[in-house]
Parts: sequence; C-alpha cells; structure tokens
Amino acid sequence: MDLFEMAKIPLETAIKKMKLDPGAAAIIEQPERTLEVSIPVKMDNGTVQVFTGYRSQHSTILGPAKGGIRYHQNVSMDEVKTLGFWMTCKCAVAGLPYGGAKGGIIVDPAKLSKRELEMLTRGFIDRIAPIIGEKMDVPAPDVNTNAQIMAWMMDEFSKIKGEYTPGFITGKAICMGGSLGRTSATGRGVMTSVVEALKTKGIKPEEATCAVQGFGNVGSWSAKLIHDAGLKIVALSDVGGGIYCEDGLDPYKVAEYAAKNKGLIAGYPGTKAITNEKVLESKTTVLVPAALELQITKKNADKIKAKFIVEGANGPTTPEADIILEKNGVMVVPDILANGGGVTVSYFEWVQNLERYFWTEEDVIEKQHHFMVKAFKNVYETSKQYKVSMRVAAYIVALNALAEPMKLRSMY
Repeated sequence: MDLFEMAKIPLETAIKKMKLDPGAAAIIEQPERTLEVSIPVKMDNGTVQVFTGYRSQHSTILGPAKGGIRYHQNVSMDEVKTLGFWMTCKCAVAGLPYGGAKGGIIVDPAKLSKRELEMLTRGFIDRIAPIIGEKMDVPAPDVNTNAQIMAWMMDEFSKIKGEYTPGFITGKAICMGGSLGRTSATGRGVMTSVVEALKTKGIKPEEATCAVQGFGNVGSWSAKLIHDAGLKIVALSDVGGGIYCEDGLDPYKVAEYAAKNKGLIAGYPGTKAITNEKVLESKTTVLVPAALELQITKKNADKIKAKFIVEGANGPTTPEADIILEKNGVMVVPDILANGGGVTVSYFEWVQNLERYFWTEEDVIEKQHHFMVKAFKNVYETSKQYKVSMRVAAYIVALNALAEPMKLRSMY
C-alpha cells in the first residue's frame, strides 16, 4: 500500500459513518491537479544538472490551495499528493479559507552551493508560476526549506508578475512580510491540543507527564510550550537518540545544550540515554511524536503506555496502530488537528500581507489559540456524536466543511 492509499483509510471510514454523497467522496479522494517539472541548473563546475520537481494541488474548494515545498532526495509524487490531501483536511478542520497543496524537489540541498540552491529555487518557481499565486496556490516552507528560500521564491515570482507579491508565499522573514509568532506556531498548536485533551479527562497539566519524540522546530517548541503549560517533560529525543529524566527536563536548557553540541541533545547532564523507540514507549500521560511519519505501527502500538498521543508530525501513526491504540483506550489527537497551528499562523501572515497591516505577537497568539480550541472542541464533540476516534471525527469535520460548498457550487 502506498502512502496516499494508507492516508485514505480513515477518510473512507468517515465517509461511511457520515453517509457522504458518493459524488462528493469521489471528488475529495483525488487531487484537482498535479504537475511534474524539470529544472535545469548550471552547476558551479560548468555542467548542467536537471532536477525533478512536483506540485500537487489537492483542493481549491474552500479557497486557494495552501502547502509547503520540501527539498529532499526522497520526494515523490505519491508523497506530495498525500501531504496535499492532509493539508486540505487540516485547513478544513481549522476553519481556514484554504484548500490543500504540497510540493517538492528531488534533491539533497546539503550537496549544493548557495548559488546552486538559489538557481534551483528560482528555476522551480519559473516552472510552476502559471499555477500559483496569492489567490490560487500559496506555498510555504517545509523540510529543508526556510525563510531564505522563501525570499528567493517571492523575489522570482515578483519579477515574473512585475509587481511586489508578498502574499504569494508564507514563512518569510519578518522584514519581508513574515508574521510574528510563526516560528513557534506549530508547537503552540500542539501544546493547545495537549491541554484540551487533558481537560476531556479532568486532568490538570501539573498532574501530567509528557514525552516528545523529535527536537526540531516542531518538537522543541512543543516541548517548551508544554513545559510552560505545567506538564513535566520526562523524555526527549532527536536523530542522535533520546534522554530520560524522571524528575523532569527543562526544554529551554536542553535546547541551549544542543546548540553547543552540534545540535544534538545526547549526553545532556543528569539524564539516562534511551533510544527513540523507548521514548515512544515511555510511561507518561502524554506522548507527542514530532519527528517522522510511520513511527507508531502494529509492532509497537501495544507497548505505548501514554494515555494521550498528540501528533506533532504528519502521519506518525499507521492505520493498524490506530486500531490497537483505540482498543487500549488511548486518545489519539490526529495530525490534521494537532499540528494545524502552523498553517493557521501562515493564514494570518497571508491576511496581513493582503492588507499590508501587521499584528502584534500577542494578537497572533490570541487568535491562534481561539482557532485551535474551537477546532479541538468541534472534533471532540463530533467523536462523541458519531462514537468514533478523534482521527475519524477530524475527517468527518473536514468532509462536512468541504461537502456543503461543493453542493452549492453544483460540483456533484
């Protein structure tokens, strides 16, 4: 089974539970448009190398397509189709006027010089320019892309259009129209989901413990903000392995240590070294998988001891694992709800760019909190109404948001 087919399993369950019209289901299950492009780049040694890039626009039913662009040697059309589908659902769950999209280039950016990387970036925008724009498809950073790459993309697109177009892309530096509060946005959304999940069982944050797998942007900010909310962080991990401390960890101090230790947390004083796998199996109230996809499978789902799993990463749990976790009474707050904080603040950046009026960080945080709490409560109430898992409930919420405008537009 490929990734896209796997991602549709909970969608199919939601379609059956809510008895969605087959016509609407058929439309939602496939991307509206996919594009594959070739990008020739003159390398520093004088040779020409041709790279392959993709853009998948899954939906524009609720508004412009929205989704990141990643640079990785394993990028594929299957991957960007899947991630675009998740973005459609994520935006619908969050109540944003966006559809979903995703893009990427097959490349290891670490092997390119800065000039080669810039030429590749500008070449990709040249190729996909006819199908993107602030009212059509709004890209953003993803794996191995950052504010610098977004700046090159915005500059190239502005040249093509002959006008300054900051609203065409999000994830920019503040000086180029980026939004305050964006760096911590996804982690802040995860933290909000953690706190709201605890409320459903009457558990106070100070009574709960938490383990976070992954210490990149999402994992580190999730850990910091969950710590600030009052939970005790007992386990953390990154690509170099995990650390455990029963008395609790201060993620801010761990981050400072990692900055001086080649970006790795291994060896942090006063901790026990554990594997990434053991972090997942830690005896905690909350587990936050914030690393890669497919981390919780049928092989280790029975070993999960947490009462709640709040997915910071995209697709960290397989459908087989979901069945086991539900049977064991574990509440899984799905990725399309829990990590929606990032795209929510990207939406805020887009709105600010269109208006040419910028908000304070306090405004951004307050508005994000409102969106995330509303989305969580909507999904939770739907799960009780239909007697389904939070993941299936999230898809029901997304499908309801998509189906009505599709019907009014006579799409089925």
